[in-house]
Order: sequence, then structure tokens, then C-alpha cells
Amino acid sequence: MLRARLAGVLRRLAGSRCPVCAKPSDGACGPGAAVPPCVAGDGDPAGTGTLDALETAGLLAAGVCAACAVGLAPRLAGFCPGCGELAPVADMVPTLCAACRVNPRPWAALGFHGVYEEGLREQILALKFGSSLAGLGLLRMLLCQAYRRGGFDPRGPELVTAVPMHWRKLVARGFNQSVELAKSLAADLRVPFCARALRKVRHTVPQSRLRAGQRRENLRHAFTADAPLVKGKRILLVDDVLTTGTTLEVVVNTLLFAGAERVEVLVLARDEKKGLTHSSGVV
Repeated sequence: MLRARLAGVLRRLAGSRCPVCAKPSDGACGPGAAVPPCVAGDGDPAGTGTLDALETAGLLAAGVCAACAVGLAPRLAGFCPGCGELAPVADMVPTLCAACRVNPRPWAALGFHGVYEEGLREQILALKFGSSLAGLGLLRMLLCQAYRRGGFDPRGPELVTAVPMHWRKLVARGFNQSVELAKSLAADLRVPFCARALRKVRHTVPQSRLRAGQRRENLRHAFTADAPLVKGKRILLVDDVLTTGTTLEVVVNTLLFAGAERVEVLVLARDEKKGLTHSSGVV
């Protein structure tokens, strides 16, 4: 307790910096600063949805400056709750898109924090390719906030897992950012995290290099699930970014085929790229 207080005093004396823009977060850019209207909740000039007061307080307490808090605002409306496809009007009531009405995604629920742009995109890329877990705390907070906004089974998950990497990619990168996020979330929810629930058994071309129509074939037979671990379980699957949804569909179907009772999906960001694919059936 004393050590934590001393560390806080030293940080205040030295002057903290915003973890997003690295500018000093004291004065006009600090936790005590005046909060812009769209952060405080009085209107939404940016058209991205307003931050909940508690979420704003959490960001500012984490040292995020008021300006960057705007860039990290959650998408609270204007999307399809089935696949996350973004509507052209940001304040539209969340409504199922035509594709999800005809051919629903295999997951039981989907949640995400915000749009894959500006500060959120920069923070995800820094965690993914920066060879450091320095930004994990902030992204963990955003992920937890996204989960607590609702839409998930009120009973909660019985097991949390993440989209796995092939061992070759894991060795090259050093860690799986989705696993680190999932572990933090599981600890916060006080439910078990299980990396062994899923394995990627085949090395594949990065999905970002492929067109939407090629992505599903690229992942054919790429994942396996541990049936004894997942059978009959309510599972929360975590990833960093949802683009076309192909990877998540394949992984969710793999879990369902192995006997999972229910699979929900939680990601940090929804990419606005087009080319969404919907399919049915199990892998």
C-alpha cells in the first residue's frame, strides 16, 4: 500500500504522459482537465457515440488525455448486433443487417469496443507488433468495458479462450496479443482461461493478404478444439479485430463441432472494410 502511494506521488511530481499520444497528461491534457462535450456525454459532434461517464473516468484515471479519450470512444449505436457491420449513420439503433437476417453468424452474441481507426487502431497495432505488452492495461480496460455493456448471456461464460496462432508465428512474434487480452479479461471476470481449448494446427497465409472469397479456403482444417475441455461449456472467444469475420466463424464452428453449448465473441475493434462473408454449417 505504501509503495503504491509513493509511486503515485512520484508520478505526479514527474508528470505523467498520455499512453496514447505520449504528451504530458497534466494541465490541459490531464485527468483534471476539462472534458470535451462528446466525452462528457453532452452531444456527439464527432458522430462516433458518446462515452459513458464511468468509462470516461476510467480512461482519464488511466492517464489518457481528454483529446485521446475522444478517439477511444466506443461505438454505442449504428451497427449490426449480429456481425458488427457498421451503419452509415453512427447514431442509428443497432439493427440486424439483411445478411444476418437470412444467414445468422454461428456465434450466440457479439461485442466490440469501437471502430478500428485513430487511437484504438494505433494502440492495437502497438500491442500486436511492438514487441511489448506495455499497452495491454489500457486495451484490457476497453475490452472489459465492452463486455459489461451487455448483450451477453447473463450467466456469464464458463471458459474464456482466444483465437490461437500457429506455433511458427507465435515464435516469430513472441506472444499472441489475443491470448494476453483474453487472460486479462478472464481474470477480471473470475472465470478460467484455457489456451488449450483451441489449437491452430496448420500454418496459413495472413488473412489480410487475401480477398474475402479466399479467406475461408485458407483456413480450412486449420483449427482444432479439445472436445473434453469445451463440451457442454458456455465459451467466450476473444480476438483483437473483426474484419470479414471469416476467422471467427471458422473458430466458432470448430468449438461448436467439438460440443460447446454456446460461443460468444468479444473483440476490441470492428474494421470498416467491406467484403463481409456469411456462411452456414460447421467446419
